[in-house]
Amino acid sequence: RPWSLQGKGGRNGVKGGSGASDDDLASDVLSHYSSASESASVLDDGTGAGEPLDEQTAQEETEDKLKQCIDNLMDKSAKTRLAALESLRVAFSSRLLCDFLTERRLTISDCLERSLRKGGGEEQAAAATVCAQLCVQLGGGDESEEGFKILRPVLSGIMIDCCASVAARQSCASALGMCCYVSAAEDGEDLVKSMSHLESVFTTSYPNCEGTLPTPKAGAPGLHSAALHAWALLVTLCPASRLTVLLDLHLVKLQACLESSDVNYRIAVGETIALLVELGRDIDREFEDSDTLCECLKSLATDGNKHRAKNDRRKQRSIFREVLHYIENEDFTEEKIRFGVEGIYIDSWMRRRVYDAFKEVLESGVRHHLQFNPLLRDIFGLGPPLILDSSVKASKISRFEKHLFNSAAFKARTKLRNKVRDKRADVM
Repeated sequence: RPWSLQGKGGRNGVKGGSGASDDDLASDVLSHYSSASESASVLDDGTGAGEPLDEQTAQEETEDKLKQCIDNLMDKSAKTRLAALESLRVAFSSRLLCDFLTERRLTISDCLERSLRKGGGEEQAAAATVCAQLCVQLGGGDESEEGFKILRPVLSGIMIDCCASVAARQSCASALGMCCYVSAAEDGEDLVKSMSHLESVFTTSYPNCEGTLPTPKAGAPGLHSAALHAWALLVTLCPASRLTVLLDLHLVKLQACLESSDVNYRIAVGETIALLVELGRDIDREFEDSDTLCECLKSLATDGNKHRAKNDRRKQRSIFREVLHYIENEDFTEEKIRFGVEGIYIDSWMRRRVYDAFKEVLESGVRHHLQFNPLLRDIFGLGPPLILDSSVKASKISRFEKHLFNSAAFKARTKLRNKVRDKRADVM
């Protein structure tokens, strides 16, 4: 299992919650089935003219519809298979289905492998996303690791295949990162292989021997961003000895990629640099970044280049102001993510990378999973899911008290994380 995240605790500069529109998502997370494509309606259909169902009956009907979706994954029609994948994507995002899926994990894994090997680009991209969600649903135990052993070579193969569709390669890169993070936390060999494959993708954006950045092909920046984000997620699992090697290999070359012509790739690079510097400082308090890095970050944080789109400039300046502020002051701007009566603090670049990765896979359902999925609750140090009655909900503890509880939990779990890192150091 991946270990819990290290909390920094005691950081100042608290930023407001994540936005009203996001807060609304948690309450209606189970109503999204209607937005999926054709066969997504399989999960929408009621049983009769508005008759209320008891919880057990509703659960049985949902499982029957999911079984039909799984059967549809083996249909001869590509359109039917794609619609079934879309239905499963929405269901896996918005519900916790661990028991149901554990019994059918091999069947589902076989179907997903078939879609990845034989499907078209759109089907491959959809199947890769469902692969990542399946690993999150299974919870990172033996069952999840078993599925990852089967799917890792397929995901890697599509990702590095220059003849595959860019959308499929991009989706496979993200899925490879998440599946490995969840399922291979104690397997150094799988981790090294996955990181190596991801590196082979995004390092094609590195400057050549003359120091010139290559001209990106169509769709390449999006693929490079996905691979870099997935790689950065896996970097958080590496022991100190491996981190030192990675910093030496990549930090300077990533700095050169800040000059990329694609704003989203520049932002992905900037966030990854901030993460690497943070991890470098964790293992060596004397770790120093270069003066040229700060100058480059300042330029991007104040970029007024009229040749860039206005929205691109605004987004870039916002992110790089945060990156520069952290590099210069070692101060991360906290963000509070609320769900139900609970919340987590995103108080480091590592925690942000991990949260963003789960948010990408689970979309609007990430808050539902934070409330009820034992895997996410373990990773973020939340403990078992809360069971609250109305009287408990009415007596919330103060924000400051919750912050103290969060910080204490994060610090307590840091020891476990460091132990696992030391354990893996021998493997890597």
